[in-house]
Amino acid sequence: MTSSKHQEHTFSTRLVSPSSVSADPSKTNDYNGFAEAYTAANETNLVNAYYERPAMLALAGDVAGRRILDADCGSGALFAALRERGAMVNGFDSSAGMLGLARQRLGDGADLQVADLVSPLPYPDDTFDDVVASLVLHYLEDWGPALAELRRVLRPGGRLIAPVDHPFAVNLIHREAGREADCAYFDTTKWTVEWSMADQTTLVSRWNRPLHAMIEAFTGAGFRITVISEPEPDPAARELFPAAIAAEPRFLCLLLFVLQAA
Repeated sequence: MTSSKHQEHTFSTRLVSPSSVSADPSKTNDYNGFAEAYTAANETNLVNAYYERPAMLALAGDVAGRRILDADCGSGALFAALRERGAMVNGFDSSAGMLGLARQRLGDGADLQVADLVSPLPYPDDTFDDVVASLVLHYLEDWGPALAELRRVLRPGGRLIAPVDHPFAVNLIHREAGREADCAYFDTTKWTVEWSMADQTTLVSRWNRPLHAMIEAFTGAGFRITVISEPEPDPAARELFPAAIAAEPRFLCLLLFVLQAA
């Protein structure tokens, strides 16, 4: 997540008023339509390449020999990094376009499937040592069914590593834009930004919820929280993106959870 005014080399975001968002769900979150542009931005931008992925890999630690499910794996950047570290990785995504790009990156031998986190997953019970759900849960209004499925496919004691938008940061973005009434901290609120990537623009909607609601969803699904992390960007980001880092001294854009299945 970036602030509503923040711009990167090929990726920028702008907060959109709820009244201007079409009721047609096909107009938002169309990852098939912007798969290539998003993948190109994701490779090198501040938030994904120098903030979220490094933090995810640091929390995952030594994954050699572990069987990992990459939930909503996108074009496979995290999948590739985990595989390079010796993990045995499976991945799924609801976007066939993103999976096509993942296949180009990972090769025909990679286990990739089209699946949706809100539906039953095509994996047996107790299959995985870890699940990584990278910037996924905040697309869902109700976390319950998705977390139940992720808990089902994890072995007892397995880990779920899940970064989400920081709820205070989302609330702050709205307050700074003079739209605090659109995103009260203690509500579960749908909010939308316009992403600009290369010569494409698209609308992306996510759900913001307070910290206590996240914790209740995790514990209600049978997880025990072992780590809550508010990471800093990779040190290299300070040289590569000095203006962005200077503009965001707090830079608490994400919460990362490490959870253990009961």
